[in-house]
Amino acid sequence: MRFFSGSVGGNIEGEKPESSFKEDKGHSTIVEEDIELERTIGLAGAFTVGIGTMIGAGIFVFPGIAVGYAGPAAAISFVIGGLIALIVALPTSELATAMPRSGGGYYFISRGMGSFFGSMVGISLWIGLIFASSFYLMGFGFYGKEVLVDLGVRLSVDPIVIAILFGLILILVSIFGTENSAKLQNLVVLILLGTLAVFLGYGSLDSFVFLGGNRVSEDFFSSGFFPIFSTAALVFTSYLGFAQVATIAGDIKKPGKNLPLAMIVSVLVVTTLYVLTIFVSTSVFNSADLFLFGETAIIEVSKAVLGPLGGVVILFAGLLATFSSANASILASSRALYSVSRDAILPKKLSKINLKYGTPHIALILATPLIVGLILFGRVEILAEVASFLHLVMYGLMCFALVFLRRMNPSWYNPKFTVPLYPYLPILGGLLSFSLIFFMELLTKLIGVTILILSISWYITYAKDIELKGVE
Repeated sequence: MRFFSGSVGGNIEGEKPESSFKEDKGHSTIVEEDIELERTIGLAGAFTVGIGTMIGAGIFVFPGIAVGYAGPAAAISFVIGGLIALIVALPTSELATAMPRSGGGYYFISRGMGSFFGSMVGISLWIGLIFASSFYLMGFGFYGKEVLVDLGVRLSVDPIVIAILFGLILILVSIFGTENSAKLQNLVVLILLGTLAVFLGYGSLDSFVFLGGNRVSEDFFSSGFFPIFSTAALVFTSYLGFAQVATIAGDIKKPGKNLPLAMIVSVLVVTTLYVLTIFVSTSVFNSADLFLFGETAIIEVSKAVLGPLGGVVILFAGLLATFSSANASILASSRALYSVSRDAILPKKLSKINLKYGTPHIALILATPLIVGLILFGRVEILAEVASFLHLVMYGLMCFALVFLRRMNPSWYNPKFTVPLYPYLPILGGLLSFSLIFFMELLTKLIGVTILILSISWYITYAKDIELKGVE
């Protein structure tokens, strides 16, 4: 049986189902099968997975919005997000090398803290990825509209319409097979890195007036200090992809070395790119102008730095980036649903694989109306923050799951990498993840808490008798 492949969600072509289901004394029991995956991904490949799922929103969607809220100090917001991602990356690396299975954070938490927390995280993670997919598709919609304008198309097309149409196309492509999506993602990443290296390199020199440019003068903390943290909570969506490296731990060569290195390097690289983007942007325009430019502010910045041709290049780069992120998130959402339903926490039929195309078609079809509905909702910031909210809950619980496992010390827990400064670093990672939620909008918190309550309610009424086994 073939499973769908791609650079996000830990989906591995040729992977066998990881569990079987049986009834045992009135309780539903999950028994994992032994899996020995061929390790074919080196450090470069793992790095590409990490950076490929993070590059995008932080550069092509958020600059105008973030600077509008926090001013030039939005650069610090991205540093805060990157710092939290770095701290969480180390506990994630240890868990992944101890449990190199598909499912990522859901698998780690469910095996470390039990089915209650596993159910809550698994279901909310799936919904969080639906929010993230909708957010990226909205970004694609804005860039798609700009492309039509540049091509001279006079029709007034709403970005929401473009987002929905393209989302449906991506889902159909995912249903009918995505065996080449990993190669496509890698190619997109290389193109984006090359384009951004030229744009940000030249833009930085121009901003320092080395190339004759003129810097816009604005107080770095023009919007105050609190917006720095609320903006960090908003833009954390830009860092959701680093943990996806952990979901392919079973494929990575020398995971004890390459896994944490790939996550750390990918976070450092994208954080640098994000900070440089804010620096260049606020050197060319003031905060008010960037906020008016909105989701495509970086296009105006590139035109100012590199001229009309630069604007066209960045426009298509943004289209590629939002495409890559949307594609990756849709694939990851279906994989998240597959992992939870495979354990019978959700109905097992949701994990059914299409025998002809090797894809989780039911999971993909189920995501369709949710994505369309969220795009019609149209609040880009809320979509991004809810995705961040639900992922931050998972990241915080992953850090505490490591502490639980270290204290329980089960015989099967034998990671190839161990987190330094234990237990202080994982506890700090958990607390920082949860604390960032405090700075989110009230509506985001209400939606996020509602999703968690619904996930817990589902566990109590449907899945409380599920017993997870099989790590041994």
